[in-house]
Order: sequence, then structure tokens, then C-alpha cells
Amino acid sequence: MLVDYGIFGESDVESMRGFYRQFLRKLFDFPILSPPIIESSIPQTESLKMENHQIEIATIRHTTLNVNGINLHVAEKGDSGPLILFIHGFPEVWYSWRHQILDLASRGYRAVAPDLRGYGDSDSPASVTDYTCFHIVGDLIALIDAIVGVEEKVFVVAHDWGAIIAWYLCLYRPDRVRALVNMSVTFNRRSSKRKPMESLRALYGDDYYICRFQEPGEIEAEFAEIGTERIMTEFLSYRIPKPLMMPKGRGKDKGHPLDAPISLPPWLTQQDIDYYVSKFDKNGFTGPINYYRNLDRNWELNAPFTGAQVKVPTKFIVGDLDLTYHSFGAKQYIHSGEMKKDVPFLEEVVVMEGVGHFLQEEKPDEISNHIYEFIKNF
Repeated sequence: MLVDYGIFGESDVESMRGFYRQFLRKLFDFPILSPPIIESSIPQTESLKMENHQIEIATIRHTTLNVNGINLHVAEKGDSGPLILFIHGFPEVWYSWRHQILDLASRGYRAVAPDLRGYGDSDSPASVTDYTCFHIVGDLIALIDAIVGVEEKVFVVAHDWGAIIAWYLCLYRPDRVRALVNMSVTFNRRSSKRKPMESLRALYGDDYYICRFQEPGEIEAEFAEIGTERIMTEFLSYRIPKPLMMPKGRGKDKGHPLDAPISLPPWLTQQDIDYYVSKFDKNGFTGPINYYRNLDRNWELNAPFTGAQVKVPTKFIVGDLDLTYHSFGAKQYIHSGEMKKDVPFLEEVVVMEGVGHFLQEEKPDEISNHIYEFIKNF
């Protein structure tokens, strides 16, 4: 719901702001900060724009569906029209798609973004083995069945780990996907000779973040010591175009003091960080990190799909400052034509100049337009 501030008095506006702050606090379960009374560095017009956007976010519906034996929290907007399934990555939740949900719903689509298992307000099974690619894709197929029916196709838009899951979804069940917009992580051609973790350790060493994630409980303990807010701020602000290294231990002797200030990028507010922190504080990092602990297991499970192609109309988007664009030989894979061999219906590749990993938040309008311009053709 949008408010035309021009037709209200100042006291009316402040009263309405107070009402919506209370509404947002109850809906999102995190504190909505009051506008500063003292002079603010944010121009008033920008402040009003941000507050209007939070009011729009409050119009997104939230439900919980029991699918595939677990409860999934789902954010949704749009009552009719073709369904777009948004799949988030790490360390994200449905909220990373807030801009695209509002935009695409306004263009006549039904936008649906679940918290994947282990994340946010969805269930977090205890076992590492409950987070294989088959489990996650099974959740999404059951979710699609529950929302639109067992024979319907949907559009899929995904990022980071969500992109990995989306590749699997299209590989296993192309009959359920009308078209795919995937971001950051390319299709990963399965090697029959070497497991993923063996390759990653050989390429980047034990300090590479995915290698650090493998021992259950170890990285969780380190994250707990550092604090969720610091971890989320560091991850969501990361824009270094090279592989992410996380040496054991933190402090000045490691060249990474914990008290070093971090400035939020302009596309993230403290409210955004607070929301992410509230959700990762709820269930912790174990569920999300268990996705990484199944890389070798997924490799084993996907033996029957060695050499299989993704035969779904696809658009791929990546930022030229994205760490994934500079890892795993991704740049060469994309531009040499090898990716086209594995994804024969790859119709567009977009490399966004000066954009980092969390591109749907950094450039929300551009990403929404990229999605719309592609899926409107199907």
C-alpha cells in the first residue's frame, strides 16, 4: 500500500509512519528503527522512499506449507498470472528477492519465494544427509505441486546456492520449468574422475571457505564467537573478485581484526541486516552450511546424470566483480562456448559491469528488468 504524503498534514504522516512501523515489526519480527530526530545523512526524499519501500514489503504474504515431509515458509505476492519461483542462496533467505517480488508481481506475475530447508522460518532437519540435492529439489517440486498443481510449469529465478539447485531442478525435471534465469553460479559439468572437495582443496587449499565449512560444528563455533551481525555484514558486503579465503582464527595477527569497521553498501540498510540476523539467529548456520557438506555426496548421487544437458530456455547473469565469476574457471567456461554445450538452450549471458555477488540487491531494478524481458517471451 502506497501513501501519498502530499495530501496529509505532518502529524497525520507521523501517525501513519508509527502505525506501519508497528505493523512491520510484528510481521517481520525484527525492530524497525524510528526515523532520527537529529540531522540525518540521508536526504529526506530518500528516507521517505526507503520507508515507502518497507510499507510495500509489508504487503507480501507469508504462509507455511507442509511439503516433502517438512514445513517451508513461503513469501508470496500476486494472486494470479504465471508463477515465478525465486530460489535464494547463501547466506540469504526469501528476503533477498524482496525487490523482484514486488516488481514482478506488479507486472502481472505470481511471485513465490520460499526459505529453503535449513533457512529462516522453514524447518531445519538435524542430519547433514538431509540436505542433498535430491532433498532440496524434492522440496521445490512438492511446493510447485501444492501451489499450481502437478502438471503445471513455472518460471525459475535463482542465485548462488539457489542457482545450483535450479540447475539440478532443470536437469531432473525440465517438464516443470518454462524458463530459467540463473545468477552467479554456472552449470557445473560433472567430472567422473574427481570429487568436488578433492578438486577444491587442490585448487585453493584448506583455507578456502568451502573447505573450512566441511567439519561439522567447527565453523559454526567460529561464527558464534564472531557474532551473527558481523558475519552477515561481512558476507553481504563482500565485493572482492577473487576466491574467498577464511583462515582459522580471527584477529590482528591474521590481518582481519574483528573490531575493524565495516561500511554497509548503499543498497543495504541496517534494517536489512537486522532482518537477516534475526533469521540466522533463529536456526543458526548449520542447516545452510550443510548444503556445502553434501558436495561430494551430490557428486555420487548424480552419477547417472554424467554428461546430461540442461534443456530449458535459460538466461545467465553474473557481475564482473562476483567472486564466482573469478573462481572455478567460470569466466573461460562461459565465454569459450563450453557452457552452451551443457546448456544448449542458453539464450542470453549478461555480465554486469561493476557489480558484485549479491546482484539482485545491488541492482534490483536492472535485475527485475532482465528477468521480465526474458520470461515475457514464454
